[in-house]
Amino acid sequence: MIRRRAFLAGAATLATGAATAPAWGWEPARPIQLIVGFAPGGGADLAGRAIAEAASRLFPTPIIVVNRPGAGGAIAAQQVAGMAPDGLNLLVGGGSESISLPAFRDLPYDPKRSFRAIIRLTRQPMLIVARRGGPYADLRAVVEAARRAPGSIPHASSGQGSIYHAVFVLLQQAAGVEFLHVPFTGGAPSLQALLAGTVELAVLAPEEMAGLAQAGEVRPLAVASAERLAAFREVPTLRELGWNVVIENMKGLNAPAGLPDEIAATLHERFHRAIATPTWQNFLDRTGAMNGYLDGPGYQAAMDGVLDALRGAVRRG
Repeated sequence: MIRRRAFLAGAATLATGAATAPAWGWEPARPIQLIVGFAPGGGADLAGRAIAEAASRLFPTPIIVVNRPGAGGAIAAQQVAGMAPDGLNLLVGGGSESISLPAFRDLPYDPKRSFRAIIRLTRQPMLIVARRGGPYADLRAVVEAARRAPGSIPHASSGQGSIYHAVFVLLQQAAGVEFLHVPFTGGAPSLQALLAGTVELAVLAPEEMAGLAQAGEVRPLAVASAERLAAFREVPTLRELGWNVVIENMKGLNAPAGLPDEIAATLHERFHRAIATPTWQNFLDRTGAMNGYLDGPGYQAAMDGVLDALRGAVRRG
């Protein structure tokens, strides 16, 4: 509660400071597009629409969300990477298209050089979850079983190379074991497979499994964040269990490389003010996403760090 009050106090200061904000020289002459690499209704889409609404009064032109789903977000990322660096087209990135897909295969863009990071907006925890009635009471038992029978324990993910797949890739490397990856086309099908008993384990976001956990339908075993979650205080982190794995799904805004400093500064300043608004706070409260603010360089460093760790794990695996 204290941390949230402190954040809201800072947010109020940002919001009331709008009248004295720096007068940057650049202003958009046409609508700004936030390009989302996933279908409407998913986490990236919801974040994009929420920040567009929150920032709408801070720009002289509309902010439009455009969905370009496909290839785990890579289609949208490739499109933005090839656009003019004029500040009018931004990728809602930071997840699969930025920090996990590039570790598994070559892509027609470079996640470190094809974009200029503007701002990180959210951190999204991920949990390893077991099915009800399954044989595993905790994650140590899962790892020991995988050690005895490598490649025999199936786990679901939302796709080959997805950020959810990355959790188990890093865990395998840290624990020195091997699991059986069963990719699906999204989070909902992987959850259905877990509930049906097709797989023993899955990686899920809190909002995907909170109700099922309360009903006893699934059993959360570990969280991949650096700290425990307020809603799941009894669930340990992977670090607490002895494996140095920290990975979160993050969402932020990325422009094509070559964006001038003046435009980058204006975009960062306006969207930073947007995350202080009640509209954005309501989005965080409603979805369970966490405030993940980082400036552009900090956001890029966070993405690069996860990508480098995952690339190392994939090579060694």
